[in-house]
Amino acid sequence: MKVFLLLSLLAPVAVLSQVYLPQNCDDIYQYDNTKPSGVYTIYPGGPTTPLHVYCDMNTDGGRWTDQYDGIDKHTQSGLDLVDRYVKFVRERTEIEQNYAKQLRNLSKKYLKRGSKEEQECGFTNHQSFQDIVNELNDYAGQRELIAENMMTGICVELTKYLQDLKQERKTYLADAKKAQQNLEISFKQLENTKRRFAKEWGEAEKATQQAEKIENDTNAMKADVEKVKQHAHVKTHTAEECRNDYAAQLQKYNKEQNTFYYTEIPQLFNKLQDMDERRIRCLAEGYSQFAEVEKKVLPIITKCLDGISMAGRNTNGKQDSLRFIEQHKSGFERPAEVDFEDYSQGIKPASSDANLNQPKIRTKLWPFSHKKTKSPAAEDFSHLPPEQRKKRLQSKIDDITKELQKELDQSEALEKMRGVYERNPQMGDPASLEPQITQTSQNVGRLRGQLTKYESWLAEAFRGDDSTNTAVNNNQHCSMSADPSQNIYSEFDEDFDEDVETPIGKATALYTFQGSSQGTVSITEGEQLSVMENDKGDGWMRVLRANGDEGYIPSSYVKF
Repeated sequence: MKVFLLLSLLAPVAVLSQVYLPQNCDDIYQYDNTKPSGVYTIYPGGPTTPLHVYCDMNTDGGRWTDQYDGIDKHTQSGLDLVDRYVKFVRERTEIEQNYAKQLRNLSKKYLKRGSKEEQECGFTNHQSFQDIVNELNDYAGQRELIAENMMTGICVELTKYLQDLKQERKTYLADAKKAQQNLEISFKQLENTKRRFAKEWGEAEKATQQAEKIENDTNAMKADVEKVKQHAHVKTHTAEECRNDYAAQLQKYNKEQNTFYYTEIPQLFNKLQDMDERRIRCLAEGYSQFAEVEKKVLPIITKCLDGISMAGRNTNGKQDSLRFIEQHKSGFERPAEVDFEDYSQGIKPASSDANLNQPKIRTKLWPFSHKKTKSPAAEDFSHLPPEQRKKRLQSKIDDITKELQKELDQSEALEKMRGVYERNPQMGDPASLEPQITQTSQNVGRLRGQLTKYESWLAEAFRGDDSTNTAVNNNQHCSMSADPSQNIYSEFDEDFDEDVETPIGKATALYTFQGSSQGTVSITEGEQLSVMENDKGDGWMRVLRANGDEGYIPSSYVKF
């Protein structure tokens, strides 16, 4: 009866059913321990939950792997991908920064500075090029912004997140290793109790057989029989205790194995799966942000490019030509025709002795002579042509006026401050302001003297033009009087001109002109004008508007 009971304990704990559905790798090993390590199908939740796993059949207690190596490699590959993408974006930002730096250097190189360049920028083709350079500089700033946003929004964030993922993965793998080690320790304890139970049971069986043999021996003494029975009983009791230990350890191991395969490992794998999915989502956001960063600045980049296109459309050759003419017209009269001197007829009688032997001075025939004699600059700009002289004098007057107004404002402020000091001596000494007030007064007097001087020179320049125009008119009048056919109506014309001045022609305004100086009149593009006085060579003509306004406009701004 005892032998049957002990033999029954050695029977397999788990009996395989007729349909073989292993729940883990250990079931496969128990069913056939000759199977090699590889991928097998297990059913942890029953027939409806097939799962392909890798089973390690060589290591004792190591048949828990379940694609652990694959998960390890997969998660590490994902982290490596994040690191590669960060390096990729960082290199892209370096390219953007270098590109922006080169664009800024290019803009700085071609950006004009200085008085000569500022004067040239008055022409549309020069100004448009400067606009392009400025827009390119702004474009470079947007490339820098792209690089900065990519670095802070992608590289920095992903690098920080990557460190967190590495630490999280390390923690999960350490927990899995620890759980595996605990299971291996429990399995070793089970094997030890199993071997001890087998050893004790063998010794108990031998002791029992020996006792039965001696008991059946008629020659054995009673004392010997009792002794061997006692020994067999002790061995059987020890075997039963080992059996109980083995059964308890087996129950403990099965419980730990069940917890390991159904709780700990699935939870750890689920955590690794969740970590990897979060990594993928974060990486996907980084992929999208790679384009979104540039899309955010695309409107400004488009505006810069539109500005470059606008610079091309703003270039106007006709306007540049008119501006150059306006800046450099001299106001000189065109040279008169050279008279024929007939020496074959002898010397012509002169009207006076003073004009008898007076040589004829030939005026300059062509303004583009290569021989340039640069005369020393005069303070009143008398070395310049009439129109240029008037412009320089007017510009000088404007500068002196601004400086004078600045000195007057400073003088007024000093006077107010002195009054405050006189009323409140604790705030300051009024006498300390006297040197500044004296200096300011001297500056005001000096500037007023200069202003008066330049204004007189400007008035002299205008009077010179008036005398020139009068001489021209007289010459025209003399030439007209020389024609006998026109003398019939000369007296009538003179009487009529004293009452109403008749327009000499019609003209259409090509451009809009704002008449801001004295004697000028404003016109708009396309306006019909009555010409009252033609251009006398100074680039200006007098016109009459339909509303009765009359004044001078640039001759190049109209067509007949």
